[in-house]
Amino acid sequence: MKLSCCLWALSGLETEVVTRIAEAGFEQVDIRPFAFEETASREWLANSGMQVCCVAATHGMSHGASLDSADGEAAVAAISHTERALAYAAELGAGTVYAVPGADASGAAMVRYGRVLAEMAERAQALGMKLCVEHFPGLALPTVAATLDFLSEVDHPNLYLLFDLGHAQMGEGEDPAAAIESAGPRLGYVHLDDNDGSGDLHLSLLDGVLTETTLGQTFRALDDVGYTGAVSLELSPELPDPLGALRRSRECVLRLTEPGVEL
Repeated sequence: MKLSCCLWALSGLETEVVTRIAEAGFEQVDIRPFAFEETASREWLANSGMQVCCVAATHGMSHGASLDSADGEAAVAAISHTERALAYAAELGAGTVYAVPGADASGAAMVRYGRVLAEMAERAQALGMKLCVEHFPGLALPTVAATLDFLSEVDHPNLYLLFDLGHAQMGEGEDPAAAIESAGPRLGYVHLDDNDGSGDLHLSLLDGVLTETTLGQTFRALDDVGYTGAVSLELSPELPDPLGALRRSRECVLRLTEPGVEL
C-alpha cells in the first residue's frame, strides 16, 4: 500500500520537516499551497527524492474567499487561489488535489459550489490530476453519504471523494468500511487519523476511539473496491511527540497491510 504523510504533521522549516519525515521511512508527502514556492526550496525538494502525492488546493484562501460564495469578488478570489494551487500541484508532480467544502449548505450555495468544482475538475484533469472533495463535519458536506450524493449530482468524471477516517468517526459515526464500499470508483484519496469521536484531534492511529479491527476492515474495504492510490497520515503537530506518532502510525499501517494478515 502506498503510504504518504501530511507535511503539516510536523512543525519547522520545510526542508527540515521533509528530512525528518524521510528519516521516519516515508517516501511521499502531502502539502499545502504554497510550500516550496521559492526556487531553491523547490530544487531541494526535487533532489530529496520525496514525492509530492497530494495538495490541499483550497487551503489558505484569503479571508472571506469561498468557492460557493454569492459575492462575486469573494468567489473570484477563491477561484483564482484554487487555479494557482492546481498549477502549483501539477508542477510538483502531484497526482491528486482536494477541496474542503464551505459552511453554507443552502441549495443555492451548493449549486454554485458544484458549478465551480466542475470547472476546477476539468482544469485538474487537463493537468493530469484528480480533484477530490473531503467530507467535513460541521461544514456543508459533513458526511461521506452527503458528499457522495453531491458528487453524483455534479456528475463530473474527474470529481472524487477524499475519505477521512477521523471525520467518519465524528458526528453521525459512519462505518468506514461501508463508506468506502459506497464510494467505490468515486474514491480518490484517503486520510488516516484518530480522535475521541467528537473533536477533530488528528491523533496517532489507535490512540483514540479507532480500533485495530475497524482499521483492518478499512484496509480490506480499500482492497475490495480496487483502490490503488495512497493513504496519508494526517496527524496533528500539537501532539506530545508528533514524529513518534507518525512512526507508530506508519508501523501500524504496515503491520495491518502485510500479506497474509487477517483483517
